[in-house]
Amino acid sequence: MADRKVPESEFIADNTMAGGPMPQGMVTEGNEIPKNGKDHKNSDGSARKVDQTYWSLVKHQYRKNKLAVAALYVVFFLVAMALTADFVANDKPLYCSYKGTSYFPVFKEYMVDLGLSKWEGEFLNVDWKSLEFETAIWPPIRFSPGNVDLFNTSASPSLETGHYLGTDAIGRDVLSGLIHGSRVSLSVGFIAAGIAIFIGVLLGSVAGYYGGKVDLVIMRFVEIMQLFPSFFLIITIVALYGSSIWYIMIAIGLTSWTGNTKLIRGEILKVRSMDYVQAAVSLGLSNVRIIFRHVLPNAIAPVLIAASFEIAGAILSEAGLSFLGFGVAATKVTWGSVLSEARGATSSWWLAVFPGFMIFLTVVAYNLVGEGLRDALDPKLRD
Repeated sequence: MADRKVPESEFIADNTMAGGPMPQGMVTEGNEIPKNGKDHKNSDGSARKVDQTYWSLVKHQYRKNKLAVAALYVVFFLVAMALTADFVANDKPLYCSYKGTSYFPVFKEYMVDLGLSKWEGEFLNVDWKSLEFETAIWPPIRFSPGNVDLFNTSASPSLETGHYLGTDAIGRDVLSGLIHGSRVSLSVGFIAAGIAIFIGVLLGSVAGYYGGKVDLVIMRFVEIMQLFPSFFLIITIVALYGSSIWYIMIAIGLTSWTGNTKLIRGEILKVRSMDYVQAAVSLGLSNVRIIFRHVLPNAIAPVLIAASFEIAGAILSEAGLSFLGFGVAATKVTWGSVLSEARGATSSWWLAVFPGFMIFLTVVAYNLVGEGLRDALDPKLRD
């Protein structure tokens, strides 16, 4: 009988069953996860089919951690606040009718920023609150982060003035600054963490898969990078290239990837000896294809846990830079910059309490999400 050519997918599948990681999707139908020692039946007594995939198990395990679930909702709230900041805190109305014409100033501002439209002459540099509208719908907070209220400088929180969390020394609304500052903090967190994870996964995958001299060189470079105090290295980069938010993101990302490299390297070292990887090698697949299609997808789970901690660390680093005066431009309000103003205004307690609480809440929320993911991915804790 002539030898039959075996497709790559069939050959690898036949060699994956003994010792490979849990497949990403297998088992039956339905939508609930069974508990040990209990039979799942429908109301009529018939057997109920169950879909028990790997990620459904992780989701089920994560939901058992109520604190981690609450932290995830906090993260969703912060992201929603950042995305809708212009609709929550703005000195322009959401909708207005002026001289018989309807306008949507907030949407118009987006179009102007994108270069797709221009303001009419009568609306250039105008104080929208001084205009007499036939009809107007205002945001809940009628202040932009850069608005200066000279009649309420260093004002304490008050419902009468509309400054619900008070103002700073030059009359800027603190609540508006915190809402819009969430954009800066979350942007720095996600992008800086993304840079760190990309570099760490790339170098860790190469070091773990190839081993030998390649591993030796990469790991010695990692150790050299860890010798430098990362925070002072970030300050040096920002001092040399300016206090742009993009430089801050890149600086934080370029100084926080070493831990991810070690983590992914250890996972690759475990996975590369699995049978399905040896099967892929015997088929003559390229190393790049083996790493990124067969090895990395089964070793990436621990990096997802590290990502949440990376985001929290990046947010904390940005707040520290802004507090020390090395953050974004002085005209841009961030949580750290508001907190920094409390140093020169010891009687204005709200400048320290509210931004400090936001930083604390965000960092704790991301850390709790990371711990929840770590427990959910741990097979020893799975029921």
